Amino acid sequence: MRGSHVIAEAATLAGCRFYAGYPITPQNELPEYMSGRFAKLEDATFIQAESELAAINILMGASMTGARVMTSSSSPGISLKQEGISYMAGMELPAVIVNIMRGGPGLGNIAPSQQDYFQATRGGGHGGYRTIVLAPYSGQELVTLTMKAFDLADTYRMPVVLLGDGLIGQMMEPVTFPEPVDPATLPKKEWTLSGAKGRDSRLIASLLLDPVKMEQHNWKLARKYETISQRETAYEPYLLDDATLAVVAFGTAARIAKGAVNRARKEGIKAGLFRPITLWPFPETELKTLAGKVKHILVFEMNLGQMLEDVRLSVGTEAAIHFHGRPGGIISTPQEIADVIIKLAYRHELD
Repeated sequence: MRGSHVIAEAATLAGCRFYAGYPITPQNELPEYMSGRFAKLEDATFIQAESELAAINILMGASMTGARVMTSSSSPGISLKQEGISYMAGMELPAVIVNIMRGGPGLGNIAPSQQDYFQATRGGGHGGYRTIVLAPYSGQELVTLTMKAFDLADTYRMPVVLLGDGLIGQMMEPVTFPEPVDPATLPKKEWTLSGAKGRDSRLIASLLLDPVKMEQHNWKLARKYETISQRETAYEPYLLDDATLAVVAFGTAARIAKGAVNRARKEGIKAGLFRPITLWPFPETELKTLAGKVKHILVFEMNLGQMLEDVRLSVGTEAAIHFHGRPGGIISTPQEIADVIIKLAYRHELD
């Protein structure tokens, strides 16, 4: 099944019943599939909005009603949604936001890229907020992480970003889906706006003109982010038990890196892979622990080095850090990355 279709199907099975978006390549297959899928459901709403700005604000209103909601776009389209995402973070509204990245900046191209890491992991918009960021690297992980994204969004009342790229969105792999979630069985949200008949009125807003109240709200968000950092960090270790060199990569780059590690192992080099699954919260403690065991870390990204900054912050001086990146949409081969690993190993006399 095509990656973008997998996301749409998994979202539907997770109980998502509201989608609003605007077309942009390379994620158009997602709303195309979603529109057909929702047409078969009596309780689902699909809206092709007139713009990205309209889509995110429509999503904001739908989230206030308690529905599980989703939007999707690609790079410049996500940029246009950032004001709305900031509002939703400030109002503590859950939503799933899919970014199938393209090469950039500007309009860039539609080739696979990882050039939105900064935007996703730093909140992306104004106000110093955070969003949970999940980075799937396979068709099956698109299923599990899409469904998990809705649970996380509801649990912590915040937007959750699913960060992919053109390759993940277009590739086809066999997947297995779990049983669907019945939206009626989901925990009731006591904060939603459903009309004030028979109860006191509620207000969901991000405008807090009183500096004291604004500070209190920001500290509340900060405590939530700290809780998420302690509970929700996820990563995959691969052949790291005896590694002297670790590759750090996420998403599509991690798929390539895993093949490169296998090739390096055949050359007698003890290479391994550390794959962050949550880009925020970043698995910094786990990576720092690994850095105390290996001698060298190679960061591989499909950009000029963005996750590289989080690796440096996590590792410090515990290990030597190296970087290899392709920023234009060219997809590296496992052999290309294996060659980089082998050269590093020989240069530093690693086994």
